Amino acid sequence: MTDGTTPAVPDQAHYAAVHTDIVALLESARRAAARSVNALMTASYWEIGRRIVEFEQGGQERAAYGEALMVRLASDLSARFGRGFSKRNLEQMRLFYLAWPADQIAQTVSAQFAPPQIRQTPSGRSPSAENSEAVSRNSISLSALAQAFPLPWSAYVRLLSVHSPQARAFYEAEALRCGWSVRQLDRQVNSQFYERIALSRNKAAMLQKAEVAEPGDTITPEQAIKDPFVLEFLGLKDAYSESELEDALIQHLADFLLELGDDFAFVGRQRRLRLDDSWFRIDLLFFHRSLKCLLVIDLKVGQFSYADAGQMHMYLNYARQHWMKPGENPPVGLILCAGKGGNEAHYALEGLSNKVLTAEYRTALPDEALLAEELDRTRRELEARRIGRGGDVEGGV
Repeated sequence: MTDGTTPAVPDQAHYAAVHTDIVALLESARRAAARSVNALMTASYWEIGRRIVEFEQGGQERAAYGEALMVRLASDLSARFGRGFSKRNLEQMRLFYLAWPADQIAQTVSAQFAPPQIRQTPSGRSPSAENSEAVSRNSISLSALAQAFPLPWSAYVRLLSVHSPQARAFYEAEALRCGWSVRQLDRQVNSQFYERIALSRNKAAMLQKAEVAEPGDTITPEQAIKDPFVLEFLGLKDAYSESELEDALIQHLADFLLELGDDFAFVGRQRRLRLDDSWFRIDLLFFHRSLKCLLVIDLKVGQFSYADAGQMHMYLNYARQHWMKPGENPPVGLILCAGKGGNEAHYALEGLSNKVLTAEYRTALPDEALLAEELDRTRRELEARRIGRGGDVEGGV
């Protein structure tokens, strides 16, 4: 202040009200942004599916080249826009258009706008037929088309796995009515909610119970934006980490392995992979020059479980099929568990082709006890550092 007076301190109750209001505003804006990106992405993928289907319907000659079209598109689009346009993904867009056809979308889009915004139809023609042709001719803008897709793309991907059109329509309607997150939708489909409610004598009670979210169903705006489908669509790199502690442990582990010698070559961090319609992230990926194999590393902030081993073998099978180069040995997995009660390291070597190779791996790779000891030392240092700056040791960021 120019007059030397001390600024007035706002009343705590008034400040709390303003703070709460701004937090609610920002949360709402971020959720709206995530919904907007998802809707435009979904509309774009529907349009891509439409173009593929219309190409295939252009006569027998074009239909014969349908498979070649998908392969070439996948290659060219991936080179131009990065990940997200594999042949499998393009096929999913094609199926999406077929499952949500133009006439159905036209009715939804036309219902979003006032009559003056919809062209007058010639006498004797239904508005839905005219609007269907309008959508098919791409006369409706992408932003208007996005109004027809209130659910995120990952929800439509999940709905595509429901083969019955009646069940799919039911799950879509309930997801909209109840405001289900993708996690809720996935849980209801897995539990065969549609089939169970068809057999129930108290359908109203079941529908009412389905409105209540379970712990873990909620998706934050950050999680919605970091959905791998959204990251691929926007061409953004995946900079995801569960917590500050885990992030620091992963970084230190990468540095530690590189300091052990020149056998370890860094390949990637938080490497994303897709199995069916589920996404996973591998914490670290190295290549061992002497063993000529990939080293898949997964960090768990908790105790080791058999589920961790099963997940690692799934990663190794994927890496063997998709990432392994000719002349390389099978990949090996390393599970690091940084639990409060103790730290463990486990190599997954059971998938190797022979015992000689297994013995060679054990000789060349760092000792499990050494890795666990380094993990424990690093964790204690990080927690001491957090205490020093007033951080909460128990809580993740």
